[in-house]
Amino acid sequence: MAAKQNSAAQEAMQKFGRFLSGMVMPNIGAFIAWGFLTALFIPTGWLPNEYLAQVGGPMSKWLIPLLLGFTGGEAIYKHRGGVVGAIATSGIIAGADIPMFLGAMIMGPLGGWCIKKFDQAIEDSIPNGFEMLVNNFSAGILGGILAILAFIGVGPVVLSANGVLRAGVEGIVAMGLLPLASIIIEPAKILFLNNAINHGVLSPLGIQQAEEMGKSMFFLLEANPGPGFGILLAYWFFGKGSTKASTPGAMIIHVLGGIHEIYFPYVLMKPTLLLAVIAGGMSGVFTLNLLGGGLIAPSSPGSIIAVLAMTPKGAFLANMADFLVATVVSCAVASVFIKASKDDDESEEDLEAARESMAALKNRGKDGAAEPHVAGKDLKKIVYACDAGMGSSALGAAALRKKLHKAGYNNIEVINFAIGNIPSDAQIVVSHEKLAQRAIEDSPQAEHIFVRDFTQNNVFDIIMDRLQNVETTEVAPKAQQADAAASGILKIENVRTGLPTVSKEEAIRAAGELLVKSGYVGEEYVEGMIRREADISTYVGKGIAIPHGENEVKSSIKKTGIVVLQYPQGVKFGDETAHLVVGIAGLGNDHLSILANIATTMDECTDAELQNLYTTTDAKVLFDMFTKAE
Repeated sequence: MAAKQNSAAQEAMQKFGRFLSGMVMPNIGAFIAWGFLTALFIPTGWLPNEYLAQVGGPMSKWLIPLLLGFTGGEAIYKHRGGVVGAIATSGIIAGADIPMFLGAMIMGPLGGWCIKKFDQAIEDSIPNGFEMLVNNFSAGILGGILAILAFIGVGPVVLSANGVLRAGVEGIVAMGLLPLASIIIEPAKILFLNNAINHGVLSPLGIQQAEEMGKSMFFLLEANPGPGFGILLAYWFFGKGSTKASTPGAMIIHVLGGIHEIYFPYVLMKPTLLLAVIAGGMSGVFTLNLLGGGLIAPSSPGSIIAVLAMTPKGAFLANMADFLVATVVSCAVASVFIKASKDDDESEEDLEAARESMAALKNRGKDGAAEPHVAGKDLKKIVYACDAGMGSSALGAAALRKKLHKAGYNNIEVINFAIGNIPSDAQIVVSHEKLAQRAIEDSPQAEHIFVRDFTQNNVFDIIMDRLQNVETTEVAPKAQQADAAASGILKIENVRTGLPTVSKEEAIRAAGELLVKSGYVGEEYVEGMIRREADISTYVGKGIAIPHGENEVKSSIKKTGIVVLQYPQGVKFGDETAHLVVGIAGLGNDHLSILANIATTMDECTDAELQNLYTTTDAKVLFDMFTKAE
């Protein structure tokens, strides 16, 4: 019971932390711009200039808080919430003589929440034709009211709280207790609270201190790459097997790329190493305080390059000493534990298990994925996402949808979209691992599953685990899918059999030219198919590839069409061999019936039946398979 409560508390903290950091991280560019201008032009800067130094003031006073307020409101209620959040934030800025970052992180989400509740209350009461009038005036009036309340009520409270917090922090620094913060910060990073701590707490404190003193240590308490670098060095010196071999690449990503998450699995693999990162962090902070170091603005990401870029004049020695001391101490302590370990063979499986554990920790607290096994009643929408949203993602969605329906789960929507158009209510997003960053940026509210193959993966097993405690419901009769033959999506003359083996590019170009000849697409679509393949392979498994154009050439699609090219001897798609190359031009969702048939065939055909499809000389066999109606 206690473990369950601790898990729930951790998830709640992570969820709240993600929300706080979610307001700051999209606006890091503004922080960096302010930091550069300040570091250059203030009286103690690199190029002191009293005239140009005036540019930085409005950034910290107005620009950054307004951006925070807008982002916080937008997170609650999209652009409309962002506008009201920014209006409300302006009131709290006007009533203070210090940068109101904390105030903005209160008023922004509050403004978004208020206008969301107002819209929900009146959505069915607006007379036809008055929607724009009501929307504009309600946002303006409500935003104005919130700005006044912020000015006369919330602002003074935040100022008082800020004063108490500041006094407490200054007292801790004066007593030399700041290194003890590493006892909390370093383990919290492993629990993926790093961004919440850095951008939700330390950055606002650091900005205020930097405005007065020209630099702040708070920017380096979490961002220092030294403790993690020490862990990786220790594994490099004294580790075994694949663990040792993997550390050089991890060190480059960590120190130069600033991706601290890369070292987390190495700590999770041997939890006693938490003592090493704590010791390294404390030593670094002590050194930083002793030598008077600090940054002028947040270092994001936590790369040594970003740290040096944000280092003001006169602080290079202190900041580099902070990094080096933290590295040496962390490495020394970690080396003791690694050498003393009874397990002399840290295997690839150990590291992989730690990475899986890290992934589970990272996913905790996300909307729609509070625990590794979500109750099935909460799962309503799964989205497959790819670059163009009409090929591999459509095939993957069709395959999963069929499996879920066969299992009796008809109440879960499984759809496909292009990255950039993922709906905000998507709970689980499945995308190719090479598109991971773009998918996360487009749908930060969702849980993400990354695959190498849209059809041959364990997504169905994962989803079924989430549904294990939910009774299956009777599948409602499905509307019959459009007959692909009758609609002209696939014509029998566009099924070519017995083609000689060619290169992948030649096969894709042949499929594209046949789409052009049949009037489905314009000429530019062919080059879009080639570029799409260069980005991510369209091979989907079991001898089938489905080349299609990238998102940029979707406008050249005239109507939905599919062509099927059979290569009995196969065409190499990287390390795989495709015997059927299915060129796709999808306008809307007209082509999904054929993709569903492909998915079904791949799942249900035996190897012998598939081999027949790959070698038959009768085009009608392939035509019937692809065009049969559900």
